[in-house]
Amino acid sequence: MDWMIVVFLAVVLDRIFGDPAGMPHPVIYIGKMISVVEKGIRKQQLVSLKVGGFILAMGVPVTVGVVIHSLLLLGDLLHPIIYWGITLYFLTTGLATQCLKEEAIKVYDHLKRKNLKEARLRLSYLVGRNTEELSEEEVVKATVETVSENTIDGVLAPLFYIFLGISLGLPLELLWIYKAVNTLDSMVGYIQEPYKDIGYASAKLDDFINLIPARLGSLLMLSFGVVSKEEFSQGLITFRRDRLAHKSPNSGHPESVVAGILGIQLGGTHRYFGEVLEKPTIGIPKRKAELQHIPRAASIMYRAQYGFLVLWIIAYVLIMQ
Repeated sequence: MDWMIVVFLAVVLDRIFGDPAGMPHPVIYIGKMISVVEKGIRKQQLVSLKVGGFILAMGVPVTVGVVIHSLLLLGDLLHPIIYWGITLYFLTTGLATQCLKEEAIKVYDHLKRKNLKEARLRLSYLVGRNTEELSEEEVVKATVETVSENTIDGVLAPLFYIFLGISLGLPLELLWIYKAVNTLDSMVGYIQEPYKDIGYASAKLDDFINLIPARLGSLLMLSFGVVSKEEFSQGLITFRRDRLAHKSPNSGHPESVVAGILGIQLGGTHRYFGEVLEKPTIGIPKRKAELQHIPRAASIMYRAQYGFLVLWIIAYVLIMQ
């Protein structure tokens, strides 16, 4: 089977089904592995937490890569249908496009029904910051921020590593090594206690592997996510001015694009684990962040994904000629 076909099939299946409730998902088991290893490092105290964090950051992705490779070898030995079934399952679950949209829309729906308390709760499932005291506008901003950042982490970076992996003969392995690092960052990659030391290596590794996807993906978001010349101009100006304003080396890129396209301001001071974290603002507040900006951010995500696929088709055709 051609890799182009199976990747597009995975995108279609993710678009239709997302992550069905009750269906086993690899990220759940990666998260359990991270928790077990983290607790073991803290309990044994054989090394410092920072050194243990390097062991955690290296050991989990390598283990995940080996497991994926072993499953593919086993499937290939048993039957081609089993091999491609395993491949399609791990490709589809490696994409978070539909799941991210659905979770963001849940926040949107509760805000639309004026249920701010439930909207804050739903948002807390998506972000690491404290959400209990956020206003409606702050909830909208936080949702737009997480959609824009996860357009890279959950959609475009996975596609990038799939296609890089195809050229190296290891598409699933690279995809799930990336997903493992990203899961590590989301679980322990904080500068606040109790993760400051043990999560240091995971955060830095996630920064490194997202350097290219964040920049390439942001350009795709800018190129395909706009609906007018004005939006493109605003997005480009904000991207050029604010992409490096974020404390993260990568997050500012997609957030600046989305802030510019929507004409709103993102970022600012937030509270993580009870600790206040000063963050710079991104974008010029031409308008107040409102409900409709949540589905609009999701639209930018989908447009960028489709743009990535179109460019890959063009590149594939040119290479095959």
